Amino acid sequence: MRPDLRYLVGLSLLPGIGPARFARLIELRGDAERAWRASPDDLARVGVEPSKIPALLERRRTLDLSAEMERIRRLDVTVLAADDPAYPLRLREIYNAPPLLYVLGELTPADGQAIGVVGSRGPTLYGRERTAHVVPELVQAGLTIVSGLARGIDTIAHQAALEAGGRTVAVLGSGIDVLYPAENRALARRIVGQGAVITEYPLGTQPDAYNFPARNRLISGLSLGVLVVEAKLSSGALITADYALEQNREVFAFPGRAGDKMSAGCNRLIREGRAKLVTETAHILDELDLTAAVRQLEIKAALPANDEESRLLALLSHEPMHIDDLARGASLPAPTVAGTLLMLELKGTIRQVGAMSFVLA
Repeated sequence: MRPDLRYLVGLSLLPGIGPARFARLIELRGDAERAWRASPDDLARVGVEPSKIPALLERRRTLDLSAEMERIRRLDVTVLAADDPAYPLRLREIYNAPPLLYVLGELTPADGQAIGVVGSRGPTLYGRERTAHVVPELVQAGLTIVSGLARGIDTIAHQAALEAGGRTVAVLGSGIDVLYPAENRALARRIVGQGAVITEYPLGTQPDAYNFPARNRLISGLSLGVLVVEAKLSSGALITADYALEQNREVFAFPGRAGDKMSAGCNRLIREGRAKLVTETAHILDELDLTAAVRQLEIKAALPANDEESRLLALLSHEPMHIDDLARGASLPAPTVAGTLLMLELKGTIRQVGAMSFVLA
């Protein structure tokens, strides 16, 4: 453990010392220990209001840094400073980057290829299905899924990434020992084993409402781009989209039906040209220039998913074949053949030519 970490942690616990003042104070004093011992004049020079300096000094006087470091050790939390080699490079580049990250689990170089997935806390069936469909394909393309552990789309995105065997990172708006919402504690434990739970907030920080907009800049900051699945006009997901645009990240959105309040935020992002319209995973991968991953998905789509698809594909060629002939040749019931052909059409593997006749695409 680096010797100045206790002072860095101490600075993060002082009232009125946000990311900008944190950095300015260390620059002014030369190192973390001297910054921790800064005089009232030094605090005023970095922008702390004179009326708030007495409370800051009293807090510093009563803080037990050894006890705080012991709490961090007991919880098996890793604390990364912005100059630590393990600190995410993409996050380090954003405005007002967190001076410290509290991490449960592990951040790896692979997480540099990440996408934020955000949306409504009360999604419709459409939002749930879109998330459950797109996330496994993003994982297969080698992307880490970043979200906020909130109810709704965030939860579905984390779960879908885990079930697809991928990596996922949950960004909290509270201390790492104050998991919120409480019902996602088991999910957070799973994420720790297959990714990381992270926060910029010190231990004990409660999930106050004003923490979450600031938290959203980390979701976008860690990511190549942000996908907004489903969002009202008042959704916090739009704050994440705003941060992404400020950070020069890509923004994607699934369109919703006209007049649907649950997708009004997505539709507005698309209408205003602030988000790229997405209807399939390949659109995201193309924009992120992950062309090899796009080709992988195309190959996967062309492969038969089950025995019925295998039988029908073995019969089909570039010469039209009627559905009745396919049913006889594959020894399958007509309803099964009709359903399987529809799925193959949706995958782009075959196409219909004429009345109920099909060819390979």
